[in-house]
Parts: sequence; structure tokens; C-alpha cells
Amino acid sequence: MNLTLLKSIQGKKKELDKLRPLPVAIVDKLREQFYLEWTYNSNAIEGNTLSLQETDLVLRQGITIGNKSLREHFEVINHKEGIDHIEKIIKKKTSISLNLIREIHGIILKNIDDEEAGVFRRTNVRITGATHIPPSAAKVYNLVDELVEWYYINNKKLSIPELAAWFHYKLVFIHPFIDGNGRTARLLMNLILMQEGFPPAVILHLDRKKYYRVLREADNGKTSGFLDFVGKSIERSLIIYLNSIRTDSPKNKQGYITLKEATKYCDYSLEYLSLLARTGKLSAVKFNRNWMTTIQAIETYLEEVSPKNE
Repeated sequence: MNLTLLKSIQGKKKELDKLRPLPVAIVDKLREQFYLEWTYNSNAIEGNTLSLQETDLVLRQGITIGNKSLREHFEVINHKEGIDHIEKIIKKKTSISLNLIREIHGIILKNIDDEEAGVFRRTNVRITGATHIPPSAAKVYNLVDELVEWYYINNKKLSIPELAAWFHYKLVFIHPFIDGNGRTARLLMNLILMQEGFPPAVILHLDRKKYYRVLREADNGKTSGFLDFVGKSIERSLIIYLNSIRTDSPKNKQGYITLKEATKYCDYSLEYLSLLARTGKLSAVKFNRNWMTTIQAIETYLEEVSPKNE
């Protein structure tokens, strides 16, 4: 991971730790917002078509969204259950193990594919659009076992952000399950982070193309892009926490600004920015009743929709 980025992450983490114990009401609100955003984005990356608002309705009110598949509803419910399970693991201080990985995957595929839920794949697979061919099914058990061993060997050698990012990449590289590998890897990545007091890192659906690109680059031996990509997601979450807790924080490029202020940095109206935020197309968080974003998020969105990226 880029040393400057890593130092920035570690500095923000120390700053957050100095503010502990954090205000309960703010933490509860942040947790609620993060878990919604995490669930929406992780599922959307894998092709789930429920919007951020629809995901919220499914989670909070148990509403069935018309013209959406039952599978998509279960993906939302299961992912939130996976997050809840991670919180229990952290409270119980349960160690990461081969069985724990299967346990989390079992939750992800519950009521979707019960036969494959929590079961290492028994057939060889190819990943659509990727040059990497996952290891043969016969090697999966031993490779995951080796990954767990690698985790404990490197637990004190690597920084937590690097450890979490590497674990994510190595699990996806093995591709131990028929389906649900990405969601499982992102849950485990955040388990490693949250165990050490980091907020969860949310990989945004908006960044899906870049996410897959840096994964492909890592498959070809260029892992720095993926590590930095995850690092920036970790830093983003720390910024959100710090800006929520420190009411006197300066509104710099990384700080959160209102959507009204954001209109100064693009040609979009307040109403259109609000629509982008509600649909998850613009990276934004809701503080009380107001959507907040960053200048960096606006610049990222503009870059994504520019003609050269079509």
C-alpha cells in the first residue's frame, strides 16, 4: 500500500481513537447508515438491481419491491444478517478459521442456493471477463486452510489495512465458492478491520469498473493498485466518522459538504444531486435528514460519466 496513503489512514485512525468513547447516538446513526450503504453497494457490485432506497425499505420495513426477484430480496436480507453475524464474532472475539469463512458464506447464500451455501465448490470454474482461472476444486480446501495460516503469520507483520486488503484479494483469487465470493471476501475484509476498531470500508458500486480493473491487475502481479483502492475506501470511512464526530472539522477536499454546496463544483442542480445520492450513483451519506458528499466524490462521479470513460 502506498506509504503516504497508509500514513494518512493510520493518522486518522489515531485521531478517531483519541475521541473514544464515541457519542453513542452518533455511532448508532453511523452504523445504521454504513450498514445500509455497505449492503446496497456490495450487492449492486454483483448485479443486484435494488436501489439504495429499495434496499432500505426491504431492511427496515420488510417490504417486497415489485418487479424485483426473490433472490435480490434475499441477497439484501442475507447480507445484513452477515453483518450482524460479524458483530457477534467481534463481541465473542472468535478467531478467523476455515469454518468461520464457510459459516459467513452460508449466510450469504441462505434461501438462495442452500445446497451450495457454506460449501467449497466441487467443480472447476471460470470467471466471466477475467483472465485469471481459479485453482482446481481439488485444491480449494487446502488453499483456504493456507490462507487462514497466512493470516495468523502476517497478523502482526502487516498493518491492519494491508492485512484486510490482502485477505480480500487472496480469497477472491482462490474463488472457493460457486457463488458469493465477492460478498464473502468484503465481509471478511471488514471483519479484520472492525476487530481493530476501524469503521467498515465500503467499496462503492460507482467504483465497480475500477474495482474489477485493479483486481485484474493484481491477478497479473500488479497488486499495488488494488491495495491502494481498498486503502482509499478505508480512509473514506474514517473521514466520515471524523467529520460526524468533530463538529468543528474544516470543509476541505476530503470533508463532507451539503449537496447545495456541491452544486458549486459541478453543473448539476441540487435536485439532480439529491437523485444521484438517493440512487447510490453519487457517494454520499445522510446526516440526520440531509445528504452530504465530498468534493472528491463529485470529481469521481464526473470522471465516471465523462465521454472518455464510456
